[in-house]
Amino acid sequence: MFEMTDTQIAQFVGSFFFPLVRITAFLLAAPIFGTKIVTARVRVVLGVMTTIIVAPLLPPGPQYEALSLTVIIIIAQQILIGVALAFIFQVVFQVFVLAGQFIAMSMGLGFASMNDPANGVQVTIVSQFYLLTTTLLFLSVNGHLVLIQIIIDSFTVMPISTIGFLPSDYYKIIGLGGWMFASAFSIALPILTSLLVVNIAFGVMSRSAPQINVFVVGFPMTLIFGLFVMWLGFDAFLPAFREYTDQGFIFSQELLK
Repeated sequence: MFEMTDTQIAQFVGSFFFPLVRITAFLLAAPIFGTKIVTARVRVVLGVMTTIIVAPLLPPGPQYEALSLTVIIIIAQQILIGVALAFIFQVVFQVFVLAGQFIAMSMGLGFASMNDPANGVQVTIVSQFYLLTTTLLFLSVNGHLVLIQIIIDSFTVMPISTIGFLPSDYYKIIGLGGWMFASAFSIALPILTSLLVVNIAFGVMSRSAPQINVFVVGFPMTLIFGLFVMWLGFDAFLPAFREYTDQGFIFSQELLK
C-alpha cells in the first residue's frame, strides 16, 4: 500500500502546490488566458502543465505542516501575487477598450454594442475592434510567452513565503486606474477633437439655416467622418500599443523589485 509521510507531503506542497496556486491564479486572471473563450478546465490544465515543467527550475519551496495557519496564509499570498500581476496587463488591455468607448460615444455609435466574448459584457463595436486588434498584436509579438516568463521569474524575485506585496505596492496597482483613463483619453483625443469641430460646424449651420434638420444630416456625416478619422489615425495605433504594453511590463518588473 502506497503511503506518504508528513515530510513527503510538506515537500510536495512546498515544491509543487504553492507554485501551482500562484501560476493558476495568474492564468485565471491574465488577458488572453483568462478570457471566457478559454474554459476554466483548459486554464487549470495549462497551469498544472506549466508548474510541472518549471517546478524543478524554481528555488526550493518552504516546508510547513499541512493544513496549518501558515500554509493558508502562504496560499492567500500566492493568489494575491498572481492576480495582482495579471491585473496589470488587464488594465493595459482595457486602455484600448476604454478609448473605443470614448470614440464610439462621440461618433454616435454608443448604441451599437455587441457581446464581448472575452469578458462576457456588452461593449461598443469600436471597443471590440480595438480589443481584437490589441489581442492580435499582443500575440504577434509573443506577449503571451512574456506573461508566462514574468510569472516564472516572480518566484526568483519574490520567493514563496508568508510575505507578499507591501501595502504601498497595492496602492500603486490601484493607481493604475487613473493611468488607464489618462492613456485611453490620449488615444481618443485626436478623434474626439476632430468630431468636436464637426459638431460645432453643424451647430453653426443649424443657427444659420434653421430649416435644415441637423439630426438627419449630422448623424450620418459625423459617423462617416469619425470612421474616416479613425482610418487616418490608425497608423498611430501600433506606437501606442508598443508604448503602453512596455509601460505594463516595466511596472510589473518594478513591482517585483
